[in-house]
Amino acid sequence: MSEVTIIIDGKEVQAQKGQRLLQVALKAGADIPNLCYLPGVEPPQNGCRLCWVEVEGLKKPVTSCTQVIEEGMVVHTRTPAVDRLVRSGFEMLMSVHRLDCKVCPGNRRCALQDIAKSRKIPLKPKRLNKIEPDLPIDESRPDLGFNPNHCVLCGHCVYVCNNEVKKKILDFSQRGLATVISTFDGRPLADQECDGCTRCAEVCPVGAIYLRQ
Repeated sequence: MSEVTIIIDGKEVQAQKGQRLLQVALKAGADIPNLCYLPGVEPPQNGCRLCWVEVEGLKKPVTSCTQVIEEGMVVHTRTPAVDRLVRSGFEMLMSVHRLDCKVCPGNRRCALQDIAKSRKIPLKPKRLNKIEPDLPIDESRPDLGFNPNHCVLCGHCVYVCNNEVKKKILDFSQRGLATVISTFDGRPLADQECDGCTRCAEVCPVGAIYLRQ
């Protein structure tokens, strides 16, 4: 890949042609909301629909995790169109998220709280009805817990379980609004052959999978 120069919010940034825009922008210090992006994962999941930007010459905003770098690209991370899309996506996400921050293990270390603060968006959506999930919490392991009511379906835990530690214990299950992260056979975490691995908790951006100690 050849080196190119792009402009992000008026700042010249050096990048490699063919890189994903979000990776380059975050490294350059740009504030772009994202939940599902993991560097190096191809193709990107593009599930959270929060990393919108505008690129001059393109008719509509694009998700920066899927946009490929080109020479001379001029990028804007804050425009009225981008802000509307980010707010709408965040509100949809929070409309099906159980909001009990005070008792959540991810409190004050949560990507949702960071996005809300950065973009000045309330954690509790005002335009949409709340449909809070009421799924059972798995604390069958003494060291690890999983609360699917806090899960944002970013897929980080699924990726590391299947591709890094290669246990293939976690995966997406069901479809539509019923989609959840689950063990492959639906049994509790304590009944899986994890060998004490807690990598899934390390990569969870919201504390849905968490260390109990």
